[in-house]
Amino acid sequence: MPAQITGGDLGPNQFAARLGLTRWQLRLGREHGLLPEPDLDGERWSARLVDECADRSVQVVARFGEDPPVGAIRAAARLAVRTGLDVERRDIEVLVAREDLEVVSSFRGHPIYLLRDLDALDPAAVREVVSARKGPLFDSVDPGGAVTILGWPRKTFDRIAGERNLATDRFGRYALADIHALAADETLVQEVREEKLRRALAKARRAETDIEDVVRGWMLRCTAYLDRDADQPPDPALLGRAIRNLVGTRAESARYEREGV
Repeated sequence: MPAQITGGDLGPNQFAARLGLTRWQLRLGREHGLLPEPDLDGERWSARLVDECADRSVQVVARFGEDPPVGAIRAAARLAVRTGLDVERRDIEVLVAREDLEVVSSFRGHPIYLLRDLDALDPAAVREVVSARKGPLFDSVDPGGAVTILGWPRKTFDRIAGERNLATDRFGRYALADIHALAADETLVQEVREEKLRRALAKARRAETDIEDVVRGWMLRCTAYLDRDADQPPDPALLGRAIRNLVGTRAESARYEREGV
């Protein structure tokens, strides 16, 4: 008969918090055998087992780091910026098949990868994989590849490419050397960074305004109920979600403001 749940037992969120871990670190720790599976019904850990795991968070952080793992598309984008090559999702899969890169887990059925593993990859291995895929087109990139290498918004790249009269071949591809030259232009890179921050900040502030409108609407409906102008009170859960979103969005805006200083 399964052990009974008691007041000292912890669920996943509480267990992760007790160890000072995030939920993704808890999940990977369990998958890789660094943390035990719950020993009680209802996905809960007994107080005894929690106490036994008190010092295991150090092992989990040492193994997986503090940055959440990413899927193949974001992994390719990170490698593209790092190596100056138009890395694609299929290249990530080849690197895994070659055993140059480890699949640390999966999310919604898709493989995910640690940032530290991506950053530790030998650039020569990435170059070899990309070269094998592209063949004689290795020294050129299409606009999408250029954007991936630079980490710029497509509209920004199109504008700058036009301003600088970047040449394209008959297939509309840019010379890889020209893209590398853009990436090496520190003044230009700083201008683009500031432009991205301004856009991100404007987007975050628009989101703040939208959420604030939701909260104000909730308060008006609450007032209407208190004044007996409405038969039903507003859903408290709606306010809770809105406040949580507002806290996150304001923190995001503050971060963009700091980065822009």
